[in-house]
Amino acid sequence: MIPGQQHVLVVDDEKNIRRTLRMVLETEGYQVSEAESAEEALRQLEAEPCDLGIFDIRLPGMDGLALLQKARELWRDLPVVVISGHAETPDVVEAMRRGAADFFSKPVDRERVLVSARNALARRGLEERVRDLSTRERRFGDEMLGESPAMRKLRAEIAKVAPTTGRVLVLGESGTGKELIAQEIHRLSRRAEEPFVKVNCAAIPGELIESELFGHEKGSFSGAGARRRGQFEVAHGGTLFLDEVGDMSPSAQAKVLRALQTGEITRVGGEKALTVDVRVVAATNKDLEEEVRDGTFREDLFFRLNVVPLTAPPLRERLEDVPLLAERFFTLAVRENGLRPKPVDPAVHERLRQHRWPGNVRELRNVCERIAIMSGDRIGPEDVPELSRRPPAPPPAGASDLSGYGEVGLRELRDLVERDYILKKLEEHDWNITQAAQALGVERTNLHKKIRQHGLSRARRGGAEEPEDDE
Repeated sequence: MIPGQQHVLVVDDEKNIRRTLRMVLETEGYQVSEAESAEEALRQLEAEPCDLGIFDIRLPGMDGLALLQKARELWRDLPVVVISGHAETPDVVEAMRRGAADFFSKPVDRERVLVSARNALARRGLEERVRDLSTRERRFGDEMLGESPAMRKLRAEIAKVAPTTGRVLVLGESGTGKELIAQEIHRLSRRAEEPFVKVNCAAIPGELIESELFGHEKGSFSGAGARRRGQFEVAHGGTLFLDEVGDMSPSAQAKVLRALQTGEITRVGGEKALTVDVRVVAATNKDLEEEVRDGTFREDLFFRLNVVPLTAPPLRERLEDVPLLAERFFTLAVRENGLRPKPVDPAVHERLRQHRWPGNVRELRNVCERIAIMSGDRIGPEDVPELSRRPPAPPPAGASDLSGYGEVGLRELRDLVERDYILKKLEEHDWNITQAAQALGVERTNLHKKIRQHGLSRARRGGAEEPEDDE
């Protein structure tokens, strides 16, 4: 099926009725599939969903009422319009009781068919928007919080880029809220009423990422028992968020590049190109320019994604936001764990502000939940666990003991080691950027970028605000 065209499944044992409905619907831009029995219709629905069903009540074998029930068991939100030989029959009443959106009688009247189809689809869209709004209300806390200069600057940048069609590449360390930035871009865009679809490229095995993104045809590989839509199709008209895009396999990178260039995708095992209208927002905690130089990321794809780069600031660069974030996370923790509300001593916030938060906002949220669970009727400074003010020093060269870094993921560990090693070289060369870059084997511009990325500055050690290049 072609993304963007709403797919209608017409089920009737009379060939002429099916042909008439196909002509009426296709003239108005709908994509139509046919089935002459309920059993055939169920096989089609099991293979791929549709947007609207038009079912005759009187069918050979399983009747339309049973088909209606089974179809809605497969796809709970599927709107169904029933066809009846007579408007005033108990079967029509029963169909409406079972959830049919509307009905029309034979012989088929073109305008009546189109009105029924439009109303059923509009009602479904309204129900989806209501559910989406309810979900947003339930996701209390999933918004961008902070009044620091860094956050005000970021929100201003989002406000500029969101209403446009420009692709956005969100950069930043793990745990800084890159997904929230992507959601905010979608919320403020002209696509806000359309789907927001997330794909975590790092969490999907390389051999499955293409199927996840582009879908597959039945039998295209072992285990592909039915046709499956990919996330590009699911996100048609809306926003596709490619999280951890730097971990995408080379073959998937090539297909994503083609999709961005042409607006077309091809399912795995398929031959037909499908047109998609998707705004791509990508995110990574990697230095993609370095990945390009290393040959692990396509330069042409990087240029396509990096139309508007945004950087999620690490929490250590906006410590003034910690009290606001902590209050929200304490409230969330109390609510989610069924606890009574607890007053928070202001000294708690001061203690939390002294930490460097290598795990960023994610680490703060986990710490606040731990405090909320383990504290008594109130949260005091004595409930705050011992937190180091900066990441621990790396182990001596050649040492294999990394216990000083605590319980962090592999990427976080890599970032911590990189940051500490860069700091060590900068201090060895008295913050002479040229000499430190030579010692590290990188370009000066790249070292400047790493310094900003890791929030390093000589001021923290009592020196000048910015290091200077010495030729």
